[in-house]
Amino acid sequence: MFRDLPQLLRPGDCLVMNDSRVLPARLFGTRPTGGNVEVVLLRDLGGGEWECLTRPGRKTPPGTELRFGDGELTAEVVRAGPDGNKVLRFHCQGLFLEVLERLGQMPLPPYIRTQLQDRERYQTVYSRDLGSAAAPTAGLHFTRELLEEIEGRGVQLAYLTLHVGLGTFRPVKEENIEDHPMHAEFCIVPPETAAAVNETRARGGRIVSVGTTSCRTLESFAGEDGILQAGSGWTDIFIYPGYRFRVVDALVTNFHLPESTLIMLVSALAGRENVLRAYEEAVRERYRFFSFGDAMLLM
Repeated sequence: MFRDLPQLLRPGDCLVMNDSRVLPARLFGTRPTGGNVEVVLLRDLGGGEWECLTRPGRKTPPGTELRFGDGELTAEVVRAGPDGNKVLRFHCQGLFLEVLERLGQMPLPPYIRTQLQDRERYQTVYSRDLGSAAAPTAGLHFTRELLEEIEGRGVQLAYLTLHVGLGTFRPVKEENIEDHPMHAEFCIVPPETAAAVNETRARGGRIVSVGTTSCRTLESFAGEDGILQAGSGWTDIFIYPGYRFRVVDALVTNFHLPESTLIMLVSALAGRENVLRAYEEAVRERYRFFSFGDAMLLM
């Protein structure tokens, strides 16, 4: 059971978590014709511009004006990308994120058909840096009490940030997986996290990543020598079997869909045959997949 995790960690290990918070990124508004439009914010491009999903996409060509709420928030479709996503420029009175907090809804996956009464249920208990379009779901299993127990056993807790985009979840369709385009996501490794990870490794402790987002960030900011560098920037790292991990020794993660980049990352760490056996067990025991599903620990 997940509550047994503290007993599987050792004093001197370091547990690394992604502290990104999910934006209330789903907006419902109207087009100039009066027709409805749904917008999901994906990525902040700066200057009031955001990369977005729009629905219906074909009825929101560049130049379309959109209104949300009573018009306190408006947007213009600036351009369309090659993947069909749109760039919108937003205008509002006051701070954009405060207006978004009032008008937006949580961008729950489509298999969750009712809005959560408590938005915090789609946030990790340690989330603090607003910017994700989806929750880093491995962290949803943790409670503050469990983290206190883990820390009390001599395990160091460290935090980094990767703002999750929806591109992470796109299935791999290319016959050659190296041709799969990974969407870039913005991440931050604070100096104190880099120091904690490097000190842990120097004394022989294990780096336990909570989620594939934390894993990808750690591997993106590590050198060939395994030394983690503090900093910030965009990563489009694609980890699949054959990859040599520089930093991560163990991984807490949910069960992922076939043909996803996420299951390829898991297979790179644990080995394809081990992962297939684990998934056979999960299917047999009727484990739950997706955001609020079950987790596994790979060590």
